[in-house]
Amino acid sequence: MAISPSQRIQLEEGIKMSEISNKFVVVTITNEDAKVWATGTEKGAKPEKIHVPERHKHLHIKNGPNDHLNKHEDTLTLKFYEEIAESISAASEILLIGHGTGKASSMVHFVQYLERKHPDLGKKIVDALDENLNAMTEPQILALARNWFDHRLV
Repeated sequence: MAISPSQRIQLEEGIKMSEISNKFVVVTITNEDAKVWATGTEKGAKPEKIHVPERHKHLHIKNGPNDHLNKHEDTLTLKFYEEIAESISAASEILLIGHGTGKASSMVHFVQYLERKHPDLGKKIVDALDENLNAMTEPQILALARNWFDHRLV
């Protein structure tokens, strides 16, 4: 019996959601992308990659409060955050790892977004670590998450 494309998508989404239901999830977030390890922190685990929607290149950017370009950027960022939220919605615990401080921290902005739009999901964040993600490989990120998790259990 053949399945339709829409049934295949529903099946794949169901498998994806069941994989992370009641699991510890690791999320790295930068201003360019997010990586979600929803299937565990074992060596060799591969993340789901979520990219910020492509921004248009502009030669002239205004910095005023009524600037339509800023509104466009905000809309793209909100779509990015919502896609991350959807991908981790079934997790029981979330470890966030980001870099940057203050207004430049995508991780801080994402936490604020969750607090406003998805407060139940925001409550699942068990920690938020500030690391230099640009200098870390995926295996190093997983090792950091395993180390954090092991020390939490002690």
